[in-house]
Amino acid sequence: MEALVKRNGFVPLVNSGFVPTANPFFDDFLSRDLLEMTGQNFAALGSNLPSVNLKETDKKIEIELAAPGLKKEDFKIELDNNMLTISSEKQEEKEETSKKDNYYRKEFSYQSFSRSFNLPDYTDDNHINANYKDGILHVDIAKKEGAKKKTAKTIDIK
Repeated sequence: MEALVKRNGFVPLVNSGFVPTANPFFDDFLSRDLLEMTGQNFAALGSNLPSVNLKETDKKIEIELAAPGLKKEDFKIELDNNMLTISSEKQEEKEETSKKDNYYRKEFSYQSFSRSFNLPDYTDDNHINANYKDGILHVDIAKKEGAKKKTAKTIDIK
C-alpha cells in the first residue's frame, strides 16, 4: 500500500498511478514540514508571540509591543537583574443557551506570551514608564545621567 505523498506536482494514489494536483494551495500546504518549529515555519503555524520594535535614543530605550485586543490590566512587567520581562495571560469563557431553540454553546480561549529583554548597564531602573494605547504597549526605559552607549566597532577578520 502506498502512502499519499506529494512529489513534483503529482500525488500518488493507491493503485491508481499518478494524478496531477489541481490546487496550488494544497501543493504548498503538503510541501511544508509542519512539525518543524524553527525559522519561518514557526510563524506559519500562527505563533501568538507579539511583534516588538526596539529603539534607542540618547536619553532612553523605547520598546513597542503589538498586542491588540488586550487591556492594560492583562500585562505584567517585571525587572529582575537587568532582565525586563513583559508577559500576559488571558483566559475567556463564553456560554450561550436557548431552551426555545434547544441549543447550548460554550466556548473558551486562552492566550499567553512572555518576552524578555536583557537591558544594558547604563539604563536607569528607577525610571521605567509603560502605557498601553491602540493595541500597542509602550515601555520607555531612561538612561542613567552621563551614561554613554559604546560605539559600534568593526572587527577585521584575518
